[in-house]
Amino acid sequence: MSATHHSDETAATQPQTQVERLVGFSWRAMIIAVLATVLASYWIDTAEVITLFAQITESVPPVPAVAFLVLLVLAVPLLGGISRHLSLTRREIIIVYVFLTVSTAMAGPGIVRFLINTLPVLFYMANPANNFAEYQQFMPEWMVPHDTEVLRTLYEGAEDGAIPWGAWSTPLIAWSIFFLAFWIMLLGAMAILRRQWSEKEKLTYPLEYLPLEMTRGLGSGKLVADFFRNPVMWIGFGIAFVYNVTNIINAYMPSVQALGKLYDVGALFTERPWSAIRPLEFHYRPAVVGFGYLMSTEIALSTWVFYVVIRLVSVAAAAAGHEPAGFPFIKEQSMGAYVILGLGLLWVGRFQIAEAFRSAVRGAPADPEANEPMSYRTAFLMFFGGLICWVAWVMYAGMNLRTALVYLVLLLLSTIVYARIRAETGVPMIWAFPYNAHHKAITQVFGSRWLHPGESSWANATIFSTLLFMSRGYFPSLVGYQVEGWRLAGSTRIRRSAMTWVLIVALLIGFLVGMWLHLRSYYEFGAGGLTALSGWGGDTAEQEYSALVSYARSDAPPDRPRTMGMIAGGVVALGLTLLRTIFLRFPLHPLAYGIATSFGHKLWAPLFTVWLIKTLVFRLGGMSTYRALIPGFIGLALGHFFTAGVLYGLVGTFGGEQFRRYGVWFG
Repeated sequence: MSATHHSDETAATQPQTQVERLVGFSWRAMIIAVLATVLASYWIDTAEVITLFAQITESVPPVPAVAFLVLLVLAVPLLGGISRHLSLTRREIIIVYVFLTVSTAMAGPGIVRFLINTLPVLFYMANPANNFAEYQQFMPEWMVPHDTEVLRTLYEGAEDGAIPWGAWSTPLIAWSIFFLAFWIMLLGAMAILRRQWSEKEKLTYPLEYLPLEMTRGLGSGKLVADFFRNPVMWIGFGIAFVYNVTNIINAYMPSVQALGKLYDVGALFTERPWSAIRPLEFHYRPAVVGFGYLMSTEIALSTWVFYVVIRLVSVAAAAAGHEPAGFPFIKEQSMGAYVILGLGLLWVGRFQIAEAFRSAVRGAPADPEANEPMSYRTAFLMFFGGLICWVAWVMYAGMNLRTALVYLVLLLLSTIVYARIRAETGVPMIWAFPYNAHHKAITQVFGSRWLHPGESSWANATIFSTLLFMSRGYFPSLVGYQVEGWRLAGSTRIRRSAMTWVLIVALLIGFLVGMWLHLRSYYEFGAGGLTALSGWGGDTAEQEYSALVSYARSDAPPDRPRTMGMIAGGVVALGLTLLRTIFLRFPLHPLAYGIATSFGHKLWAPLFTVWLIKTLVFRLGGMSTYRALIPGFIGLALGHFFTAGVLYGLVGTFGGEQFRRYGVWFG
């Protein structure tokens, strides 16, 4: 990190007179954050739902959050020149930023869109051939409207474009409780583990660097923050700008040379068995390279090494003539690895958990100077209260306790690991977890009979199929914004307890505003005519329900090869963890194995680039050179978000069809 970068942990070691006092809630910041969420959601709705021009909420951090961060940072000195009452403080801008990271991500494809595209499938898509109608009875009306006309106009559009709020009000309340229960459970869990990660293990939380540096020096009378006065930052920004602009121009004028988005390395291998190395694509990801510069060299090294080794395993299997469908079961390896890594994190943190539990039993209040997000008693109450509420919700819907608990444990373990990845490595990828694997793991390990063990009712299996979006969508990865929000609060001397409320309100506002705008677009244009429907949830849910119907005809047995893939992933993760314990300088990191198996196909190349650059920098220039270059790499990430996400994102979204030849994807 840069020499100027500090956290609350370092600040706490200074003499008390040098430490800024903690500040709490800011209603002004919250009002601005809510208004910004509404404005951003209109942008999201147009870009991702109506035109499907770009998935601006898939980036980490979300493009709308970055856009408003830039806007507020540039506006503060100007507004302050008019009246000091109009100028926001640095802390208020941080609150707005954290709020938007959660609220705009909630409104994106992996949560609200996946949910609303999934719920009506059993009803609108029903026909005599697929037998969906038989399973409609297992979907309660408080989860999704059953009225045929309400769902028909959702897909085909209403003549007046009006949303039938009477039919949707109860489901909206029910799903708000569902998400809030899961969110509160995660807040409690992360509050218990926070001290272990931040103070005992001193993780660096690399993604906090961008908002901290962009807001550093605000209120000092300067027209432009120090970050924007750094020429090294502008060099990185300029590289990203040129990369994106040439790609955009190339889309309209092919004669103009451009780097493109990727290079297909696998295309070089055309003969068996080497062709089995595919997919092997070298993706150009300026944001990953930029933020990746802040992660440890061993994480970058380990990620690309693990992914290349996995591809070489495919080559070896092809050479041996052993290629079962799906081999080498990368996603299953990821699921097994995340389970073991999650259990390992809980084991390492067992003393912190025990200490927190003793404090909760004694009823000790939160230490104001420690600036905890909440007391440990509150944390345990939130965790177990949210857990009980979530389980009760799904059981009331029709799921049995066994399925609910197994599914929840898989989601929780992978969520904890993803949070750790964000806190320790800062990988800016919302899909860096075994998406869809939690859901599939249950039938792969136990077989479909496990979902309806001698039961005449198929309610358990139907609700389980409906909750596919919790695994296939990216809701579990939002916990990264929780831990980063608390870290930013500590670094800027905001009370973490106040930031906890910011995170809770942001979730609810993001969900409700996102649902409102999706329903608005669907009833105005008809979901069936929008390409966002098939891309997010509609087709996936139809396939899942089709599998559900097939189980009634013939149960799917346990999938032994894929189960072995999960076991293999767990064994590798455990082995790497033990090697790191025994050999302190062992170069391969177990977290990187989880990254490589979850989203390595798009991350290995930029992290290889990061590893190569950092290796050269440390050998040729040392730590001083590394620190001097940090603003340039952050500028590279910011330049990509601003040029491709904000600037071209706004032009392409609202400029008409002539500006949509070049799609922008951050996931």
